[in-house]
Amino acid sequence: MAGVSGAGRTAVWAVAVLAGAATAGLIAVAVLVDMDTADRAASLAGAVAGLIALVVAVVTLVRPGGPGGPGEHRRRLRAGRGGIVAGGDVSDNAIGRGSRVTSSRPRRGPASAQPGSTDLRVGRDGIGAAGDVRGNAIGDESERR
Repeated sequence: MAGVSGAGRTAVWAVAVLAGAATAGLIAVAVLVDMDTADRAASLAGAVAGLIALVVAVVTLVRPGGPGGPGEHRRRLRAGRGGIVAGGDVSDNAIGRGSRVTSSRPRRGPASAQPGSTDLRVGRDGIGAAGDVRGNAIGDESERR
């Protein structure tokens, strides 16, 4: 179970043990009692399992941060026609017709850490970055020396 936290791992094992015990109980009812009673018990167990699954699904969807939880970093990047969107830093780039970066040494700095989620929308022919924008030549006939 790679990628599952300690609490998640415990929950998975608890569900597996519970499902195994329920299956063994239903088999015992079918063998020891009669099929009519086993049919009713299985119907009831299925209804309860369905309700539990519904509650878990609703809780997962409405909790803060959505399906990935509050610790997940979600990014939603959208660009209009001709637009440019970057999910992080944009450094030392030449973007657009006739653009040039003429420095022999790029300007470097620490990468910006963007905690939480990012929702970035850029319109038609726009340029956007979810991080820092440094040392770029952007647009028609632009140049950075």
